[in-house]
Amino acid sequence: MRARRAANAADTAAQKLPLGQILTGDCVEAMRKLPDASIDLVFADPPYNLQLGGDLNRPDGSQVDAVTDEWDRFDSFKTYDDFTRAWLTEAKRVLKPDGALWVIGSYHNIYRVGAILQDLGFWILNDIVWRKTNPMPNFKGTRFTNAHETLLWASHGEKAKYHFNYRAMKTLNDELQMRSDWVLPICSGNERLKEGGHKVHPTQKPEALLYRVLLATTERGDVVLDPFFGTGTTGAVAKRLDRQWIGCEREGVYRDAALKRIEKELPLDESALTTMQSRKAAPKVAFGALVEAGLIPPGTKVFDKKRRWTATVRADGSLAFEKQTGSIHGLGKDLQGAPSCNGWSFWHMEQGGEVKPIDAARQLYLLANED
Repeated sequence: MRARRAANAADTAAQKLPLGQILTGDCVEAMRKLPDASIDLVFADPPYNLQLGGDLNRPDGSQVDAVTDEWDRFDSFKTYDDFTRAWLTEAKRVLKPDGALWVIGSYHNIYRVGAILQDLGFWILNDIVWRKTNPMPNFKGTRFTNAHETLLWASHGEKAKYHFNYRAMKTLNDELQMRSDWVLPICSGNERLKEGGHKVHPTQKPEALLYRVLLATTERGDVVLDPFFGTGTTGAVAKRLDRQWIGCEREGVYRDAALKRIEKELPLDESALTTMQSRKAAPKVAFGALVEAGLIPPGTKVFDKKRRWTATVRADGSLAFEKQTGSIHGLGKDLQGAPSCNGWSFWHMEQGGEVKPIDAARQLYLLANED
C-alpha cells in the first residue's frame, strides 16, 4: 500500500500539477486543464441552490445571514442539474482509479447530486450525517430546525479500490468504530473568517469536519482537489496534515482570504502525523474530538503529574512514548502496568504557564458546544 501511494505521489509530481494554487474562473473549465487520473481525493462543497424566498428575520427583527449570493442562484432544477453533471464528470475524469469523492449538501440539493453521481458511475460508500451541535434555529417556527447536513463518500466505481484509514478513525473515536453520524459544531469563534465584523463566506465549513475527511481517506502527500474552494478550509487542513491541495474559486474575495489563511497554517511534524489504532471504550467526548477542534493539537506534549513519562499527541488522537503507542487510556495503563487508567485525569499539559489535566480541554470543548 505504501509503495503504491509513493508511486502515485511520484506520478503526480511528474505531471506538474498546480499544487498549492487556487485556479480562477469557472470550476468546470479549471478542472478541464488538469490531467486525467491525477487526483487522489475530491472534496466538493458545491452551491446548495437553497431556493430562498425573501429575507429571514429573527424574532427581534434583526436579519439572519443567509446565502443570497449570485453563485448560489440557478434558474431551474434543470440548470442546477446540468451544472452538477458537468463538474462531477470532470471530477471523475481527474480522479485516480483508486481515488474518491466527497460531496456535502443539504436537503435542497444532496438528493439531486447523489442521483447524478450514481448515473455517472460513482459508487456511494457511505452517506455521513453531520449533526450540528449548535445549528441555527428555525426562527419562523414553521418547520423542524435544520440541524444536519449530509456528506456522500463515493469511490470511482462499484469494483474500484479506495482508501480508508479505519484504524485511525477508530483511534480518533477513542477506540470505538467511527459511525456515520458525526457530531461537530458549526464554524464559529476565532475560526470564522471575518472582515469588518462581517463573515467573509456565509457557509464556511469547520476545520474539524475536513480534518476527519482527510485523515480518514487520504495519506501524506496525496493530492486533494476542492472545486469550490471558498475561504480555503480544505487547503488549510491539507497543509496541516501534509497533503497537497488544489483549489478552484471564482470569487476574488474568497481567494484572497483563503491564501492569507493557508499561509499562516503550520504543517505537523512527522511524529505527530503517524496514526494507529488501539483498544477499549470511549467516554462521551472522544479525545480525538479535541484534536480535531485544535484544543490539543497534534504534536502537543502531555505528561503524567509526576512527569515520569512525556508523550506526543498524534493526528488521530493516539499518544506516542518512545516506541509505545496507544490511546490516552491505553498508553497510560501500559506505562503504569495498571489494569486500567483514566487518561483524562492521568495526562497533563502546560497551558498559559499552568499545568492542567487534559480534562480541562474537554470541559472547554463541552462548554463551547453547549446548545
